[in-house]
Amino acid sequence: MPQGQPTSVPTDGLTTRQRRNRPLLVVHTGPMKGKSTAAFGLALRGWNQGWDIGVFQFVKSAKWKVGEEAAFRALGELHESTGQGGPVQWHKMGEGWSWSRKAGTEEDHAAAALEGWREIARRIADQRHGLYVLDEFTYPLKWGWIDVDEVVEVLANRPGHQHVVITGRDAPQALVDAADLVVEMTKVKHPMDAGQKGQRGIEW
Repeated sequence: MPQGQPTSVPTDGLTTRQRRNRPLLVVHTGPMKGKSTAAFGLALRGWNQGWDIGVFQFVKSAKWKVGEEAAFRALGELHESTGQGGPVQWHKMGEGWSWSRKAGTEEDHAAAALEGWREIARRIADQRHGLYVLDEFTYPLKWGWIDVDEVVEVLANRPGHQHVVITGRDAPQALVDAADLVVEMTKVKHPMDAGQKGQRGIEW
């Protein structure tokens, strides 16, 4: 894609503007760090465009504090007070339907994760957000807690102009096939290879 130009133009009957502005399904997968970071960077761009941002974290613990959450909550408050950017909602462990690392059986966690997905599907049907970040969403798909075919169907038939970005390792092939943009994060080198633990401002 030299200078951001497509290598070919499909004969789909769409104008250049229609094709350029269609909503995208994006998947960030692979074993290396940076998947969520890239998704949140995309969400920052969307916020600046005035999009309604919905973040749904599926694995992070309630005790896990991430810098992106604090930043996006601040941006949401900025929007409420000044009108700049777009509204932001952030849902994670301990808020509503998140489920990892709390008391209960695997069946309890699976049921809670499924209800989380059901809420997202309802929001998609209602066109609640301009951009959905489904962070670490590949894991409940991989574990069979949420039906992959149902997810693909809902996302493929979502109404209006709603972008969706999904992060996590081992993205199911059906999701990869349905996506418009897929990035696989691969490791070339990592400080942990030399025994260095994660640090503030880099990992969280």
